[in-house]
Amino acid sequence: MSFISIKHLWKEYGNRVVLENISLDIAQGEFVSIVGASGCGKTTFFKMLLGEEKPSRGEMLLHGKRWPLEPDADRGVVFQRYSVFPHLTAIQNVVLGLEFRDAKWTTRLLGRKKNAAMEQAQTMLEAVGLGNNSHKYPHQLSGGMQQRLALAQSLIREPEILLLDEPFGALDPGIKADMHALLISLWQEKQFSVFMVTHDIQEGFALGTRLLVFDRVRNDPHEPDAYGAKIAYDIPLKQRRKWNPA
Repeated sequence: MSFISIKHLWKEYGNRVVLENISLDIAQGEFVSIVGASGCGKTTFFKMLLGEEKPSRGEMLLHGKRWPLEPDADRGVVFQRYSVFPHLTAIQNVVLGLEFRDAKWTTRLLGRKKNAAMEQAQTMLEAVGLGNNSHKYPHQLSGGMQQRLALAQSLIREPEILLLDEPFGALDPGIKADMHALLISLWQEKQFSVFMVTHDIQEGFALGTRLLVFDRVRNDPHEPDAYGAKIAYDIPLKQRRKWNPA
């Protein structure tokens, strides 16, 4: 049984077809890069993985069960725009991820649980190179540091799947290279699965173990919305390590 199985997936808005007849199997631990021209359905597909959009037809399965229809702790997400809370310090941002997971109704941990969460958050900040910046606010951090914080905030919940939407598009080349190395290191260590949407095809090839190219392979100039995007190419890339589930 595949970790993720997508079968004959369609997404339509009225008469407008965005995605058509997508079938895909993903093994646990894969790093899937997603590329394609603007407007080819990458963002819609990403929102369906996140649980913000529902299929019009077809099915999405996780561990053989129906795909969760709302964002949950099993899916971490990092966007291009920094997704951290500006009024919280770095460590408070990371602890919040644990509070959302472990104290769903109050979003507040107390006593020993709070202390344990603070220690866990500090360890995660050290893993992303922010150990000495735990009490700084986001506006006191550089762009690359804020993305490191966003990664820490997502990974503290130990998700099975990390969803990345153009996470490094706004960074300078040198900082981007550092973030690439950090992401690969964390992916190899934590062994989560990754879906990364990027406009940079070189980035997609460099980071992924698999590259999906979305494209509208059918077009009708008289009915431009009649056909949606498909996976035009599904390219296996170099495997960096063998997945070894616990």
